[in-house]
Amino acid sequence: MEHTDGIGGTGGARDADGGAAIRVMVVDDHPMWRDAVARDLAEAGFEVVATAGDGAKAVRVAPAARPTVVLLDLQLPDTTGVEVTRRLLEGEAAPRVLILSASGEHRDVLDAVKAGATGYLVKSAGREELLEAVRSVHAGEAVFTPGLAGLVLGEYRRLAASPAPTAAEPAAPELTPRETEVLRLVAKGLEYKRIASRLGIAHRTVQNHVQNTLAKLHLHNRAQLVRYAIERKLDE
Repeated sequence: MEHTDGIGGTGGARDADGGAAIRVMVVDDHPMWRDAVARDLAEAGFEVVATAGDGAKAVRVAPAARPTVVLLDLQLPDTTGVEVTRRLLEGEAAPRVLILSASGEHRDVLDAVKAGATGYLVKSAGREELLEAVRSVHAGEAVFTPGLAGLVLGEYRRLAASPAPTAAEPAAPELTPRETEVLRLVAKGLEYKRIASRLGIAHRTVQNHVQNTLAKLHLHNRAQLVRYAIERKLDE
């Protein structure tokens, strides 16, 4: 196994329901920033399995390090975080990607989400905000710096309003009534905790419904799921 120059955490950080361990890889070309973020994560109990200063190393190391969340900068010396996101999500057991960037430009945010990123924070985010974002992204929840979530939903609605392809699409898999109900609330931008409260079910049950729906629809992340729902006007 290739040396990943990671900073080992306590291994104690797990998801909200005490399930799978949260394994993080930090990718940033500024060593001081990268090490500081990795240290904060390790001190909070996350398992920091690898760090990388460029996109090539991140893509090379990820299969062996098996992170569940990749904390990724957009501006890397050899490529962009958008391209790294695409390549990371091509592999088996693909991690979820949380962008942590100095840029809050709308184009950067939309490009990252379209590539498959689950969340996007600007680097001005506080320590606790970052730690909570990692936990949420690990659980499959979309997380954005305040003000950016509406931008992403607006873009999906714009794309959904575009002319549909002329080629006939295969029939959509049948979802259960509860899966459809959860999907409607996801499309409205509600977090899993709020969905659980509204429906009177456990947070873990909401996660299971979302994962089952992703599998049935052959989608990979919440961003794709939201777009699917909006295209079918399930958010109305």
